[in-house]
Amino acid sequence: MTAALITISEAGLAKIRELMQAEGRDGLGLRMGVVGRGPGGFQYRLAFVPESERTPEDVGFEVGGLPVMIDQPSVPLLTGASIDYVESSYGSGFKIDNPNPLWSDPTALAVQKVLDDEINPAVASHGGNVTLLDVKGDVAYIRLGGGCQGCGMVDVTLKQGIEVRIRDAVPAIREIVDSTDHAGGRNPYYQPAKGGRSPLE
Repeated sequence: MTAALITISEAGLAKIRELMQAEGRDGLGLRMGVVGRGPGGFQYRLAFVPESERTPEDVGFEVGGLPVMIDQPSVPLLTGASIDYVESSYGSGFKIDNPNPLWSDPTALAVQKVLDDEINPAVASHGGNVTLLDVKGDVAYIRLGGGCQGCGMVDVTLKQGIEVRIRDAVPAIREIVDSTDHAGGRNPYYQPAKGGRSPLE
């Protein structure tokens, strides 16, 4: 196995082993990956899966004897991250510290700035939010959440407003693909959802 890309505290390892034991299955490992980015930073997936489900594209290693699998696209985003389990009067849970920047691509950084400074403050008053999922070439992939998701006026008003503002502020972006169901499939947010292609060509 390769050297560990992440570190897990003793408390984290103990809790993971406790949860795995409760699963009642042998041969489990921890699968970890980045599934998106949001206002609070990276969004992670943590799951217990049989080691037999490791694919050739996964990077596998051990932390304290615990098998860990990370999908290849997540490797540069997780290198150097640490997992801890924290208990407090406010609640308990896993805490992930990640030193990696949310975006390194200058175009993605510019789009994120538009979302942070202009779009999200505006839609927050309606309980909505817009997340940048990825930028590939001249295409930005976004997800609408909160009050924006399922709103009957999204395609007519909000979505066109988002597209217009992003394309005005970041000329390198020529298309915005909106896909709110990014959890299903392998790379689903690369596939336009209904109304995903920008009408503002």
